[in-house]
Amino acid sequence: MPDQSARSAVIQAFIARCGWANSRIAPLAGDASNRRYLRVKRADGTGCVLMDAPPEKDTAMGAFITLTEHLRRMGLRPPALIAADTASGLLLLEDLGDALFGRLLAAQPELEEDRYADATDVLVALHRTPPPKSLQRFTPQVMAELTSLISAWYAPESRAGAALQDSLRTTLEGLAPMQDVLILRDYHADNLIWLGGHGPDAVGLLDYQDAVAGHPAYDLVSLLKDARRDVSPAVEDAMVTRFLKATGHDPAEFRRAYAALGAQRNLRILGVFARLSKRDGKHGYLPLMPRVWDHLQACLAHPDLSTLRKAAEGLPAPTPDYIAQLEAG
Repeated sequence: MPDQSARSAVIQAFIARCGWANSRIAPLAGDASNRRYLRVKRADGTGCVLMDAPPEKDTAMGAFITLTEHLRRMGLRPPALIAADTASGLLLLEDLGDALFGRLLAAQPELEEDRYADATDVLVALHRTPPPKSLQRFTPQVMAELTSLISAWYAPESRAGAALQDSLRTTLEGLAPMQDVLILRDYHADNLIWLGGHGPDAVGLLDYQDAVAGHPAYDLVSLLKDARRDVSPAVEDAMVTRFLKATGHDPAEFRRAYAALGAQRNLRILGVFARLSKRDGKHGYLPLMPRVWDHLQACLAHPDLSTLRKAAEGLPAPTPDYIAQLEAG
């Protein structure tokens, strides 16, 4: 077990050096990684957010800083950087507030189309600038390999296995070429904060340190086929249409890619959630699996994905009994 008191002392020393001594620190959020976030508040009410990413467990802080600076130069709204100690894995960030899209829309579902229009417009703006050259490319080979989690963790006894990976890679290789863009990769309602107003600068961005360069459909399908909440079919279709109108991509080719990338993403998510449960004892993601499965089936229903659909036929659905097996390990 890591020495929590020693880590706490490192954190206290860091925030004191940065002018935040004697502040109140409270848990804000964690995620599926080894990273956690803490809210830091002074007595006068001013505050910021501490990212705690121990370097022996999380090596993405440098990428987070580089991407934050890149996004802010584009006029987008990741949190401003206040101070960093990369050797210790600590970062102070602007506090963008609590208006996460998921939370906001649970209370005000009538705002769904407006908020998703803002989030879609972020992607339109993002894709106008070439991605940093240092980013890994999300190639068909890389994306297919990421779905190996299905065989390793979600369905180790399934007959799908390597054949599914091969079919996915072939499907992705067959997509019409499109210019690479910056893919934020975990672009969904719980990583977006409404800052007020409308348009790209009304959306606060979180959790983009694993960004890559790749197909412009990837983040849109991540947004609209969200593991954590249902997006109405009407809004999903309206946002795809909005994106196509703004970018000029060929509609048929783009929708085909949208379905194929959605299949890849949701296959990988099933594997990730199973691994979190079996290996890490994080069972809270298991109830999301039926929605992820439904997204997968919707993507595989595209008429051009019949070969991939056939390759996926051997996968077990996440029924209550199967989820219970995953939780039991």
